[in-house]
Amino acid sequence: MPQFAANLSLMYTELPFLDRFAAAAEDGFTAVEYLFPYAWDARTLRARLQAHGLQQVLFNAPPAGLGRAAMAAAWDQGERGTAALPGRQAEFRAGVLQALEDAEVLDCPRIHVLSGIVPPGVERESLKGLCVENLQWAAEQAGRAGRTLLIEPINLRDMPRYFLNRQDHAHELLDAVDSPHLKVQMDLYHCQIVEGDVATKLRRYLPTGRVAHIQVASVPERQEPDRGELHYSYLFELIDQLGWQGWIGCEYRPAAGTRAGLGWRAPWLPG
Repeated sequence: MPQFAANLSLMYTELPFLDRFAAAAEDGFTAVEYLFPYAWDARTLRARLQAHGLQQVLFNAPPAGLGRAAMAAAWDQGERGTAALPGRQAEFRAGVLQALEDAEVLDCPRIHVLSGIVPPGVERESLKGLCVENLQWAAEQAGRAGRTLLIEPINLRDMPRYFLNRQDHAHELLDAVDSPHLKVQMDLYHCQIVEGDVATKLRRYLPTGRVAHIQVASVPERQEPDRGELHYSYLFELIDQLGWQGWIGCEYRPAAGTRAGLGWRAPWLPG
């Protein structure tokens, strides 16, 4: 049976962020994810999780910045990660350490590390060595902290010139880094836009044990997974058949209010 985590950055946006925890719990979610925790004291977020019986299963390392305030503002300033960017190693390391500190407070097992936007005039392949070096260091830190880092292929329509776009490229990075503390975050929305053939990708990669988190949304609108061109009922059944036990993050933008669009979950709720 799929386990769904509410993404509080995209869902329940009709409510202030700190009120979204209660709303997700009221709707039967037992786990949450969101983009970033850095605009809040981690102890405040932990209190919300505990008050509503929720588990934090994922958040992102900062997209840039050397201090918490800069990290909290970086996404809105257009930053999309530094793992593959020359001259940004200090920011990358500071961000990973801050993320691990917050993960300890939030008891969150997984952190997604953003790669960054390939600079104009630079070839993606020329950045691979730097990215591997950064991820090797980061994975070592994560292992010491008892956490797992994730990398995620993201489509170029939503994020032009993003360093990492394909599932095979992500697994090539895992081969190069060679650490049990680095795995893949497989977003089926991004996978469909870039590559298609999603069911075959699931059959290929889930049995490897290297996919630690899945995310879903409809294609092309990135709304509830009961619409669009992907047949999610089939894909959820396939994920079950493959024996995958991880969380599936609902990283979609509700078409007409979060609660009104939750009917798609009905076949997958216990009982």
